[in-house]
Amino acid sequence: MAEAATGFLEQLKSCIVWSWTYLWTVWFFIVLFLVYILRVPLKINDNLSTVSMFLNTLTPKFYVALTGTSSLISGLILIFEWWYFRKYGTSFIEQVSVSHLRPLLGGVDNNSSNNSNSSNGDSDSNRQSVSECKVWRNPLNLFRGAEYNRYTWVTGREPLTYYDMNLSAQDHQTFFTCDSDHLRPADAIMQKAWRERNPQARISAAHEALEINEIRSRVEVPLIASSTIWEIKLLPKCATAYILLAEEEATTIAEAEKLFKQALKAGDGCYRRSQQLQHHGSQYEAQHRRDTNVLVYIKRRLAMCARRLGRTREAVKMMRDISLPKSATICYTAALLKARAVSDKFSPEAASRRGLSTAEMNAVEAIHRAVEFNPHVPKYLLEMKSLILPPEHILKRGDSEAIAYAFFHLAHWKRVEGALNLLHCTWEGTFRMIPYPLEKGHLFYPYPICTETADRELLPSFHEVSVYPKKELPFFILFTAGLCSFTAMLALLTHQFPELMGVFAKAMIDIFCSAELRDWNCKSIFMRVEDELEIPPAPQSQHFPN
Repeated sequence: MAEAATGFLEQLKSCIVWSWTYLWTVWFFIVLFLVYILRVPLKINDNLSTVSMFLNTLTPKFYVALTGTSSLISGLILIFEWWYFRKYGTSFIEQVSVSHLRPLLGGVDNNSSNNSNSSNGDSDSNRQSVSECKVWRNPLNLFRGAEYNRYTWVTGREPLTYYDMNLSAQDHQTFFTCDSDHLRPADAIMQKAWRERNPQARISAAHEALEINEIRSRVEVPLIASSTIWEIKLLPKCATAYILLAEEEATTIAEAEKLFKQALKAGDGCYRRSQQLQHHGSQYEAQHRRDTNVLVYIKRRLAMCARRLGRTREAVKMMRDISLPKSATICYTAALLKARAVSDKFSPEAASRRGLSTAEMNAVEAIHRAVEFNPHVPKYLLEMKSLILPPEHILKRGDSEAIAYAFFHLAHWKRVEGALNLLHCTWEGTFRMIPYPLEKGHLFYPYPICTETADRELLPSFHEVSVYPKKELPFFILFTAGLCSFTAMLALLTHQFPELMGVFAKAMIDIFCSAELRDWNCKSIFMRVEDELEIPPAPQSQHFPN
């Protein structure tokens, strides 16, 4: 019985919701008709006359206070809405309306399974968005001593922000240190060096670690306890000390490569030794993990040195051993490879006449895919925006990633004939497929809204951060701004011309609220205005007999 009653109530609710959704105009006219029929029993005319008489007795001071209070309240609402929008990226009023009013109006599906599926989808999308807003280490970051510091010496500008360098310091402590560093004096010194903020102090600590290692490089080990025969065993040098010197002290790429080769020799010995002991306890496992990170980092930086010195094939061979996540480099490189097959003969006029061929369509689709993943790159490739040195950390789908890609790959796009022309003719068409990129994507998930804030912390202050998509102001902020401006203007006019505004307000109220004064014309309104302002009547013309 209870289930039947519940089902009946649900059906009744769904019928009411359906009627309000599709037949709201019919309901509106029905309400108007009922009000017209019941106007005599409800004494609507008398009530309106009473209200009109009350409003006619109000003084201009009341209207001044009313408009001033309305302007103040709407201004406070506007300030709060703007603060909430800048912090959370949405309107508070709109969010409350969607969260609390939509379920009452039937905006939520009653099927629990659908709700669970949609909630799981939303949570997955949120997790993806959060992961993509994570700041990543730039796999192609430059060298501080050989490139970033040189830029500072020449221009006097700092290419790296404090936030970016602080993230690098955290990465160094995570990858190059472990709990067993106190067992080796050189590693203990380097553990403190990675935490040092002063570059000169870090460099001095690296030299000290190498000097200590050199002093302790020869250790006498007895082969037989009762024998006088001794073996001279060479200890490995500190690989992380060479890494720090190559990154920050070397003033040229060639010097950095020489130091990294020494680091590779030392790091490879430590890796092999820790590999044999990694299963002897958690301490050895942590040490082996650290030695693995050091070795991978050295190989990647050696590949970077080879690339900066023009040995591209050698760099590619080294980079093949390193797996990289999905990025703008992969998307735009795939687009360039497909564009290379058709870009030399591509003409927008010919394509508009005959249509796109299969190869051209594949190239355009690849460009659209790349632009949707990171829409900031084309302006740098087309030189519509000036390039700067890439930061040490990047944000996927952000301006920092676009700079890091264009800095190294702009030459490749220029080398392919017609590739930039094809990009120029097609990249803006991506935005027609994703009119609301913050809500729904085409090939990728919606565009994160956190990129602007993160990029402003990663990129230097002299660089104009590229923002896409432009966050449109919510309707309620625009409405509140208009309401605040309108009420402020009324308050100003009422303060300057209280009597005239009072008469105007009374006239407007009489027109809209009083049913008995519907037949008033403009002449009666102006007569009341003249009476209130005591304006003398216009002189009557005299008629003389002919």
